[in-house]
Formats: sequence, C-alpha cells, structure tokens
Amino acid sequence: MIKLYGGVFSRAAIVKWYLEEMQIPYGFVLVDLQANVNLQPDYLSIHPFGKVPAIVDGDLVLWESGAILIYLAQKYDKDLDTPEKQAIVNQWILFGNSTLGDGLLSAENSEKETPRLLGKLDSIFASQSYLVDNRLTAADIAVGAVLNYVLMIIKDFDYSPYPNVSAYIQRLRDRPAFKASMTLK
Repeated sequence: MIKLYGGVFSRAAIVKWYLEEMQIPYGFVLVDLQANVNLQPDYLSIHPFGKVPAIVDGDLVLWESGAILIYLAQKYDKDLDTPEKQAIVNQWILFGNSTLGDGLLSAENSEKETPRLLGKLDSIFASQSYLVDNRLTAADIAVGAVLNYVLMIIKDFDYSPYPNVSAYIQRLRDRPAFKASMTLK
C-alpha cells in the first residue's frame, strides 16, 4: 500500500485527491511541520529537502506533487495507454505546477498573466468539461488544485470574468474525492 506523507494544509492534499479519485489504497502519514518532524533524519531519508508531499510505494520513494501525480497516472490510469496520452496529461500537470501557479500567484506576473491564462482556460472549458478526453484525469487534479489554492490565498480573487473556469472549479469542488481531500486535518 502507498504511504502518503503530508502536513496539514499542504500540497499533499493534491496527491490525496488523486488517490481518492482513482480509489488507490493508501495510508496517510501526518508529518508535523510545526514540530519540525520534516527535518528529522527519519523523514529526511524520504524527502532530502524536508518538504511534503512524498510517497513510498514499495521500494519507490518519490516527492514533489507533480512527479507523484505523473507516476500515479502512468501506473493506475488504464486509459492512458499510449505515450502520447500520457504526455498530454503530463503537460497539463507541469502547466499547473509551474506556468499556472506562477502566473496567478506571483505578484510580478499576475496582472499580465491572469487574463491570458484564465482567458485561454475559459475558452477551453467552453467546449469541454475536463482537460483531457473529457474525463477527470491527473491533469485536472493539478490545474484544479492551483485554481482552488488561488481562492484560498487571494481572498478577493474574482473568477466571474471567466464563467467557464468558474463552472469547472465548481464541478471539481462537487466531487466527493475533492471534498474528502483538499483540506488535510
């Protein structure tokens, strides 16, 4: 069984959400970041930088939420049966973890990047419910998590100019796995 290491209100929630969506058995190990458990030798042997999330799956130790999502999608999403399909999902995971996150949350980029990024996503969601194959994939977990984190971090952020993005976020929030995962307690 996979062990997921994470902290309260951490990016481990993203991995937990995907594990829940895919109904992959896992155990959650709470890493008390306030008590610096993440800086102790036992945890540093799992994640050398002392961050969360990390997983242990058999002999594999893996950290970084994007890398974990890619691994889990390749291992468990049977519809990603070609390298091309895997690459499309991977591109969206990397987009969510880098381009989208930096564009919306970086003070120096957000004013210029927000309309460009959300405008394009809004046009995509005008004709499809999800990013790949019109079904929820790890791509949606990565992108949807960032879109939701924006609302947690920037309290007055307004998605209303992007109604299709707003509807997408609501679709994700309505999912039982989202509700069970996006706040780790």
